[in-house]
Amino acid sequence: MPIDADVTDRAGIAAAVAGARPDVVVNCAAFVDVDGAEDAGMAGAFAVNAVGAACVARAAAAAGAHVIYLSTNYVFSGTAARPYEEDDPPRPINVYGASKLAGEFATMAVAPTATIVRTSALYGDAGSRAKGGSFVARILAGARAGRPLAVVADQFIAPTSCRHLAVALGAVVQGRPAGVVHLTNAGACTWWDLAVETLRLAHIRATVERTATEQAPGRALRPPNGLLGRSRTDALGLPALAPWQEALAEYLASDGDGGRGLQPSS
Repeated sequence: MPIDADVTDRAGIAAAVAGARPDVVVNCAAFVDVDGAEDAGMAGAFAVNAVGAACVARAAAAAGAHVIYLSTNYVFSGTAARPYEEDDPPRPINVYGASKLAGEFATMAVAPTATIVRTSALYGDAGSRAKGGSFVARILAGARAGRPLAVVADQFIAPTSCRHLAVALGAVVQGRPAGVVHLTNAGACTWWDLAVETLRLAHIRATVERTATEQAPGRALRPPNGLLGRSRTDALGLPALAPWQEALAEYLASDGDGGRGLQPSS
């Protein structure tokens, strides 16, 4: 059952978790505004992603529940020439990534058998209010409004459907592995590739200009290689997720009109 509570309120989250009497607690709460985190710092990103993670882990431990913390590929610098494996040393290059890494450490410190699930480039039905909806939603809305579209073509990611991630999390809930696992849809692309494929699948004609990271707006540095390997995840027998193109097509088709209902959340 969903728990609606402020994760930075230690007493409040403890009471909410205790009242729910869960076997497993999945911590989905996050401060995800990457550029905003550069300004918010301890008062924003770290308060939710690190301090809040510790509060959730303590509450779960007190309730005798296994805790799962959702983390990000942004804990890595993105300078490697291959996907990052679960045991590669993290080295975040922005405040958001540092806050999520601190959340990983805080969770494991309180609950040593916790599961840390790293994923990347999520999109789903609601998206992030802080970002004005998911990347997919923003691309669709921008194209329909006739706005110029310019998207970075030098950052590599594995776009991941929240729906597919949720199914994979079911296996994590069942197995409850301790430590880090990586769950993303299979394959790799750039943000530009994702934008172009989104519009193609939605049957929208629009020009998407390629741009470089240094030309894109935003205060936070982004890892050029955001790909996650899954050597340990495979060894644990966790399910592989479908290719990102397949997941995206399924997501847009399920909306009934090629994604027309996907508008940025307010």
